[in-house]
Amino acid sequence: MAVYYAPEVSDPLWRAGCAWLGRDAESGGRGAQPDVPGIAEWTAEPAAYGFHATLKPPMRLRTSYGAFRDDVAAVAGRIAPFELPALAVMDVGGFVALREVAPCPALHALSDRCVEGLDEHRAEAGEAELARRRAGDRLSEAQEAMLVRWGYPYVLATWFFHITLTRRLPEGERGVAIAAANGHFAGKLGPRPVDAVTIFTQAGAGAPFLAAERVALGLRGR
Repeated sequence: MAVYYAPEVSDPLWRAGCAWLGRDAESGGRGAQPDVPGIAEWTAEPAAYGFHATLKPPMRLRTSYGAFRDDVAAVAGRIAPFELPALAVMDVGGFVALREVAPCPALHALSDRCVEGLDEHRAEAGEAELARRRAGDRLSEAQEAMLVRWGYPYVLATWFFHITLTRRLPEGERGVAIAAANGHFAGKLGPRPVDAVTIFTQAGAGAPFLAAERVALGLRGR
């Protein structure tokens, strides 16, 4: 279970993102990817999660889907829709990702409220899960503290918006991937409204994530 930012299915960015990853997390279907050598291997891991930016990180649910969904709606209903700044293809610690080109305090506040407001539904992370989160990254003291408290190292003060497009790549492959992504997403990265969050679910450990339900943000006209 997770809460993500994902564009509307009708948004050209969603369609471009699903094509890049070769998988549509709304339908679960697979599709043809751009003709770029290596892209299937680069995107195998992010494709399993779907085209998204994390708000409330993946977690094991200790309550029910209905109770979780009700609280997602309650959190979302207290947040006004806002505009996501334009995005750009960037190198994020060796991963290729989309990031916003200007600060967006409303975006960070949305993530913070999802993390804090939905945490009662999260089953406590066991040692194996914590070890998996630590694998591959040298966490800072602040990130380690977030991992222990919230089950994920990149939340609240350590969170940043990003839509992952590849696994971590060596420098040469990364340059090829960045150039390919710039071409693929050209004209689709302008500012856009954020008026909903999306609940993603997983059938079981290791299963791909699916977009289950969009939940509207509130405070319209207030």
